[in-house]
Amino acid sequence: MVRSGGDPTPTRRVTGGGGPVRSRERFLQGDAVEPGVRSPILGSWQRCRSLGLSPDQSDLPFREDVDTDSRLVRAAAPVLDRLQSRFAGSAMNISLADASGTVLLRRFGRASLARTLPAIQRVPGFVFAEQYAGTNGIGLALAERRLIRVFGAEHFAERAQGSACRAVPVRDPLSGRIEGVLCLGYPRGAEDPRLATVIRKAAEAVERRLLGQSSVRERALLRAYLGARTGAVAGLHQRIGVDVLAPELHPCDRAVLLERATELISGAQRAALDVSLSDGRRVTLVGRPTTSASGVEGMVIEAVLTGPSPPPPVAIPYQGDEVVDSAQVAAALPVVLSPGHGAVLLVPARLSAGPVPGRHAGAAPVPDGMDGDHGAAAAHGAEPGLGGAAHGAGPGLGGAGGETIMATAGGGRDRPADSRPTARGLVLVGEPYVGEYALAARRRLELLSEASARIGTTLDVRRTAEELAETAIPRLADFVTIDLPEAVLRGEESADPLGDLRRTVVRGIRDDLPFNPVGKRIDFGPTTPQLQCLTTGHAVLEPDLKVAAGWLAHDPELSEQLLATVHSLITVPLVARGVILGVASFYRSQDPAPFGDDDRSLAQELAARAALSMDNARRYTHERAMVLALQRSLLPQGLPDLDAVEVAHRYLPAESDVGGDWYDVIPLSGTRVGLFVGDVVGHGMFSAATMGRLRTAARSFAELDFPPDEVLAHLDNVVGRLDREDPEVADLGIIGATCLYAVYDPTSQQCTMARAGHPLPALVQPDGTVSFPDLPATPPLGLGGLPFETAEIHLPEDSRLVLYTDGLIEDRHRDVDDVLDHLCGALGHPEHTPEETCQIILDLVAPDHPYDDIALLVARTHAMDRARIATWDLAADPALVGEVRADALRQVADWGLDEAAFAAELILSELVTNAVRHGSGPIRVRLLHARNLICEVSDTSNTAPHMRRAASTDEGGRGLFLVAQLSRSWGARYTADGKVIWAECALDAA
Repeated sequence: MVRSGGDPTPTRRVTGGGGPVRSRERFLQGDAVEPGVRSPILGSWQRCRSLGLSPDQSDLPFREDVDTDSRLVRAAAPVLDRLQSRFAGSAMNISLADASGTVLLRRFGRASLARTLPAIQRVPGFVFAEQYAGTNGIGLALAERRLIRVFGAEHFAERAQGSACRAVPVRDPLSGRIEGVLCLGYPRGAEDPRLATVIRKAAEAVERRLLGQSSVRERALLRAYLGARTGAVAGLHQRIGVDVLAPELHPCDRAVLLERATELISGAQRAALDVSLSDGRRVTLVGRPTTSASGVEGMVIEAVLTGPSPPPPVAIPYQGDEVVDSAQVAAALPVVLSPGHGAVLLVPARLSAGPVPGRHAGAAPVPDGMDGDHGAAAAHGAEPGLGGAAHGAGPGLGGAGGETIMATAGGGRDRPADSRPTARGLVLVGEPYVGEYALAARRRLELLSEASARIGTTLDVRRTAEELAETAIPRLADFVTIDLPEAVLRGEESADPLGDLRRTVVRGIRDDLPFNPVGKRIDFGPTTPQLQCLTTGHAVLEPDLKVAAGWLAHDPELSEQLLATVHSLITVPLVARGVILGVASFYRSQDPAPFGDDDRSLAQELAARAALSMDNARRYTHERAMVLALQRSLLPQGLPDLDAVEVAHRYLPAESDVGGDWYDVIPLSGTRVGLFVGDVVGHGMFSAATMGRLRTAARSFAELDFPPDEVLAHLDNVVGRLDREDPEVADLGIIGATCLYAVYDPTSQQCTMARAGHPLPALVQPDGTVSFPDLPATPPLGLGGLPFETAEIHLPEDSRLVLYTDGLIEDRHRDVDDVLDHLCGALGHPEHTPEETCQIILDLVAPDHPYDDIALLVARTHAMDRARIATWDLAADPALVGEVRADALRQVADWGLDEAAFAAELILSELVTNAVRHGSGPIRVRLLHARNLICEVSDTSNTAPHMRRAASTDEGGRGLFLVAQLSRSWGARYTADGKVIWAECALDAA
């Protein structure tokens, strides 16, 4: 005998288990296994080893979601009860598992056996699939898809060595799918060959009960088909399902055959159809009308398959030396045979749907000459030696009105040596309208599946509307128009969605139809289908536009032109989360059949999916607009006009979301200027708000005249405090930011810079040479406890300093080094103004679709005229105050600032006197003639003056008060050698 797998059957029985024990030990040690091990067992052992299973493991998965009232459980429970009664008092345990190996029912010959099992295995839910439990009855029956026996040491797990079991798959006779596994377990010494017959009969009883849960309409057609096989000789046939087919037929071939068979059923006429398989073979599908004895009319579809070699004898699955009950096998459903292999197809294809009018193209009528081959008995493979089980089906066979059934037929016996072998068999049985339902439902599901992938790929309202139209054309409609309120396109809710519509999308199979163009305001009349659907919230179907009075009356001239092509309309409201987003109109022109109720349902489903995606895009657009407005309000609204630098700036938000990039230009004392650029980690409202807080803090620290490294240290403390104190941070992640701060002094042309995790700035020399200054690398803000370092660089006049955030140079599709090369090329033109430089950088360097914000600051430096700077050095001697005051007055007069002389004289007198009295020498006095007259007095002391309100009895304390009254602003800044006290006199107010 030969099993279906083609392995020789061992003729001896291993009674003591010594052979399998030795073979198993050799296998576990990695040695070669002697030939006596059955191939299914050896194959299972190898799979277990490849999965990394251990023979000692005992834990099994447990599922709490098992359905204890499933169709399989209801069918099997009485059968298991009868088995329990039959084996009462024995050490037999009976299990039923589903197709995944999860145990659903358990019965025991003795109740005490349950107490020997772990608690988790006494209730439904534990999984005995091979990939978890190793070689066992349930797992191997699912893997081998047939009746199997596992004896003693053939088990993979140590815990099962003293047991034996038999297990058989339970199939749904209508679909052929494996629904579960029935397993009998018993002590190794209780082996009995008769158990094979018992478990097979029990499985068949479960299958009959599964059949009993179906209707009888398809049974009549099946009996009519089987009755036509009166000339067939009963033989041995094996039930098989599509899940066994995988090695035999490509899934795409299987799907194509089923779809073509369904088309033949829906055609309701005698026809034949050739189908090419991916391996080069061809299948001829033959459709033949049939009528049951009760008058049920339907179609049977058979396949004629040719191949390169004759089919082998039909193999009968059996286990070991079990006795095969030929009567039972002869009563089984037949299968479709393929040359050299087993069954071809067996699947259910019934789907509920509405009627679809018309025939399906592609099927040719069968010539009368084919009746002798494919009609009546011969058409169903009634050849000698391989007859179908026509008389074994019995009243239990059947299915609901559209169940598809396959059966064998076919073979090839007594053929001439040079003839091409063929296999014939039943593919589908069904009623024509069921085939139409199946085709329509399949196409609807395919379209909906495609829509889920095609609609909503972007967070753009207009693009989502276009995707809806592109998906619907041409499989649902030939033309689609979509009208949305302007407010929705802006990301808002429309206050008047019925009266604020504009044509947003026009798509079709042609471009010459006179639909209203995109952008035009659309006013639908009170009787139009579009306004009706917007008012009611339901789709409106107009199967014949020639009699649609409301549609015709809306725009008679346009309607008359459209009627020359379109003839049917479905209009659907676009509503999501209670918000009216617009209306979509679907027109049909090429298909002569009008839209039906099924098309309306499909259009409504497509519109609902699109509306949800559009609402997501609208809400995103609204939120992004709010964040962008917040971001822009927190950025500088205008930059100051400074003598030290000429500045241009750009801010470009990311396409997906708004981040926390920022920049700032801050006037400092002594005509100096502070340049900031920074980037808060993350995107959205939180990042924008954090950016605003950091920019405010940074400006405050800068205006206190702290050097760059101290400004970054203070900002680092601010970020750390926000991270600790903000209650929202726990959900949004740790706050972090990068920053670069540069201070440029036009009097010395020195620039002092410090950075915290930020990209290096670009420096363009007056001759166009581009470099990236090597600033000390320090971590981003927020880490805390780490010092920041500065670097000082000399900038010749007309140098350009370019500060930017990482969104400019970092892109997932570009190499940073290449981007920096492009940046150098864009900057190597000294004749460009800062405004021109900004635009060139965005055009040539910025990514086309930035995923991060870009902040850009370009500053061209100027040097202060040396003739506008006056400096005096003096010792800390009160006698020298008068001399300095006189020299300063002469310098002010030389500059033509006589109107400011009085204020300058008093300010200098007070500041120099304070430096002599309270500071330490040497002392330097400097006058700067800029937009204002700036008076500076520096000394080597670190003690800063403080203004206070002097009492009437105090002899001092009024000097700084006087300075504050005479100057526009005043303050102090620290240097490496001491401090500078400065005051500005406004020349326009002098």
